[in-house]
Amino acid sequence: MNKIKLFCPATVANICCGFDVLGLCLSTIGDEMIIHKSSKKGIRITKITGADLPFETEKNVAGVAALALLKDLDIDFGFDIEIHKKIKAGSGIGSSAASAAGAVFGINELLGQPYSRKELVEFAMKGEALASGSEHADNVAPALLGGFTLVRGYNPLDVIRIESPAELYVTVVHPQIELKTSEMRAVLKPEITLKSAITQWGNLGGLIAGLYTEDYELIKRSLHDEIVEPLRSPFIPNFDLVKNSALKNNALGCGISGSGPSIFTLNKGIKIANNIAVIMKDIYSKTNIPFEIHISKIDSQGIRIIN
Repeated sequence: MNKIKLFCPATVANICCGFDVLGLCLSTIGDEMIIHKSSKKGIRITKITGADLPFETEKNVAGVAALALLKDLDIDFGFDIEIHKKIKAGSGIGSSAASAAGAVFGINELLGQPYSRKELVEFAMKGEALASGSEHADNVAPALLGGFTLVRGYNPLDVIRIESPAELYVTVVHPQIELKTSEMRAVLKPEITLKSAITQWGNLGGLIAGLYTEDYELIKRSLHDEIVEPLRSPFIPNFDLVKNSALKNNALGCGISGSGPSIFTLNKGIKIANNIAVIMKDIYSKTNIPFEIHISKIDSQGIRIIN
């Protein structure tokens, strides 16, 4: 192949109790990327639609991730990348991760798959570092691997993929205000109490166990963030109202998607997912804040080739 077209899915990271280690892949919203082989060495961003992003390779997350991949290889040609953004930057549903992961996945395919999807995570993280100031895998891992992913550790990188229970759906509302990832990381405290840590460890372990056993009640009991949500939620208009309304209407849990401002719920079944979407719409329709709502199953495949 000399050309490849990709669907690069949006993702939800943290999932309440899994800050920086847990993420999931969405199926209904994602970017498109087209990558061409070129006789000219290096990486070039040749087209961007849907967002005002830099064309300079070293300033674009897709370019940085692609350069990290090429640095590990000995080839005498290069690649041109088109990025068609459908995930809004700063939305909290993995816009930068979709670009970074898509770039390394597409180039890997055009090279005959010298790396596994799991090995590509490390290169995609370089793009995330440009966007947020730190190399983290909780968005790029589910984008590449699909399903839920748990980042057990970073030195060395150890990512575990987890299948999603069959009836699990995600509802996301994106109130279109700007919250920069770097600024939202700055509000976090460098230290936490032992009591909070123990609560969080229990919830994370319970959520993982609930996913493996398809125990929706255990998933529900575990979707609680003791540490990050109390510090970030005041920056998101109507967060408490959305959360309380969702939980009263049978959502399994509700939390901040990534660093926000998007809010997500996990739900058992499409009917509840749709009901929560109506509630979110009703709440934000009463404000002057534009918003988007997405309903999705967990995408088990991750980034995929499209025609």
